[in-house]
Amino acid sequence: MVTLAVPPYLLSRAIDDGLATKNLGALTGWVVALFGIGVVNAGLGIARHRTMSKIRMEAAFRTVSATVEHCVRLGAGLSRRTTAGEVVAIGSGDVQVIAQSLTITGPGVGAAVAYIVVAVVLFSISPLLAAVVLAGVPLLVLTVGPLLHRIERTSAGYRERQGALTTRLVDVLNGLRVLNALGGKSVYAARYQRDSHDLVAQGYRVGVAASWVDALAKGLPAAFLAVVTWLGARMVAEGSISVGGLVAVYGYTAMLVVPVEFFIEGAGDLTRARVVAGRVIRLLSLPPDLPVDRDQVGAPEASSMLRDPASGVELRPGMSTAIVSNRPAESAAIIDRIGGFTKSDVTWAGIDLDVIATHQLRQRILVADNDAYLFTGSVRDVVRGRHEADDDRLHRALHIAVASDIVDALPDGLASTIDPRGGNLSGGQRQRLRLARAVYADPEVLLAVEPTSAVDAHTEATIAQRLLAARRGRTTAVTTTSPLLLAHTETVVYLVDGIAAATGTHHELLATEPGYRALVTRGEQEAR
Repeated sequence: MVTLAVPPYLLSRAIDDGLATKNLGALTGWVVALFGIGVVNAGLGIARHRTMSKIRMEAAFRTVSATVEHCVRLGAGLSRRTTAGEVVAIGSGDVQVIAQSLTITGPGVGAAVAYIVVAVVLFSISPLLAAVVLAGVPLLVLTVGPLLHRIERTSAGYRERQGALTTRLVDVLNGLRVLNALGGKSVYAARYQRDSHDLVAQGYRVGVAASWVDALAKGLPAAFLAVVTWLGARMVAEGSISVGGLVAVYGYTAMLVVPVEFFIEGAGDLTRARVVAGRVIRLLSLPPDLPVDRDQVGAPEASSMLRDPASGVELRPGMSTAIVSNRPAESAAIIDRIGGFTKSDVTWAGIDLDVIATHQLRQRILVADNDAYLFTGSVRDVVRGRHEADDDRLHRALHIAVASDIVDALPDGLASTIDPRGGNLSGGQRQRLRLARAVYADPEVLLAVEPTSAVDAHTEATIAQRLLAARRGRTTAVTTTSPLLLAHTETVVYLVDGIAAATGTHHELLATEPGYRALVTRGEQEAR
C-alpha cells in the first residue's frame, strides 16, 4: 500500500526537474523510474490479491472445520441444542461474511500505514494540506459510524429470522412425502412463501444501510479529493507550492482514496461479521454432553450388567428388557444414558460409563434410534454400514426386520439405490431398514427406541418374534408400549415419572400394575 504513494512523488520530480527546467535527461530518468514503480506496484497488487484470497479461503475453511468438528463432538446432543437450519446457515453464508471481514488484516493495516506515511510527506509540502488530510479522513470514517450501528442492529434480527426460515425449509423438505400424503404441502408452501417475503423486506432494510455505506465509500473520498485539490490549486496560484508539488498533492490524495475505501468497507465488513460470528461462537460454545477427555479405561471384558441409577433401570446380560413409559421421551433419555450419549451415572460392571473409551462403547453398545440417518447408497451399503458385506447375513437381517419385501420391490434388489434420508421409502420401510442395519451389526448390547412404531400390527408381531428370537442370549433393550413386543421380552421395566416403579414379565405387570395395564391396553386398542 505504501508503494502506491511513490508514483505521485516521481511524477512531481519529473515535472519540476524535467519539464519545468526542460531537462530531457532528468525527465527521462524520472519517467523510467515511474515505469519501474508501476511494474512493482502491479506485481505487489497481484501478490496482495492472491494473499488475501488465500487468507479469506483459509478463514472460511477453518470456520467450517471448527463448526463441523464441534458438531461431531456434540454428537447425539446436537439436534437437541440447535437446529439444522442454523448449522446450514453458518456453512452456506456466514463463513463468507467472516472471511470477507479479514480483508481488514491485509489492505486494512496497509492502508493505515500508508495513510500515516502520506500525511508525513504532505506535511513536508504544506502543513495546511497535511492537517486537512489528517483531520478529514477520520471525519469521513466517523460519518459512516451511525450507518454501521444500524447495520449491526438490523442484521442481527435478519440473521435470526434467516436461521429460523432455513430450519423450516429443512423440516419441510424432510417431511415432504408426509405433507403430500396429508395434502398439506400447499399450506406449508404458502406459509414459507409469506415468511420468505417478510424476510426479503427485512433484507431490504438491511440493504439500505449497507448500500449507503458502499456509496459513501466511493463518494466521500472523491469529495475529499476535490477539496484537497482545490486547496492545492489555490496554493499554487499564491506561489506557496510548485506545479509539481500540486501534482504530487493530487496524486497523494488520490492514492488516499484507496485507504479510505478500505477503512469504510472494512468497517462495514467487520460490523456484518460481528453479527454472524456471534452466531458461530454461540454454536461453538455449546458444551458437549460428554467430557472430551473421557477415554480413560477399557470396557468390561465379558457381558455385564448395565445399571442406570437415575431411573433404577438395570439391563441384565444376555436378557431382553422392555422399558415402558407413558412419556416416550423418558424412556428414550434412559437409552441415551445407557448408550453413552449423554453424561450420566450409568455403570457397566461397576465401571462408570463416562470413563470408558468411546470407541469400545460404540463397538459393543449400539443405539438404534428412529431418527438415525439413512445415507444414500445401495441397500447393501445402507444395511451393512461399516461392516463387511455378506449377502447371506444381509438377507437374514432383512428377514428378521421383515424388510425382505422392500428389497423385492426395488428394481435392482440389494443394489438398488436409497435416497438420502430414505426419501424414496415410506416411514415404515425406513424404520425396518434401520432395524435391519442394527441386526446386521450384531452388537453385544442392542438398545432400540420404539423399533416398531411405524409398522402395522401384523408386521409388528412378526418383528417381535423374529428379533427377540435372533437376539436370544444377547443383551437387548427396547422402549415400547406395544403388547406385541412386550409379550416376547423376558423382563419389563415400568416407569412412572422416569423412575422404575415395577419390574417383571409382561403378564405379571398386567396382573399387578393398574397403570401399566391401562397404558399397554390403550396401545393394544389403538393398534386394533
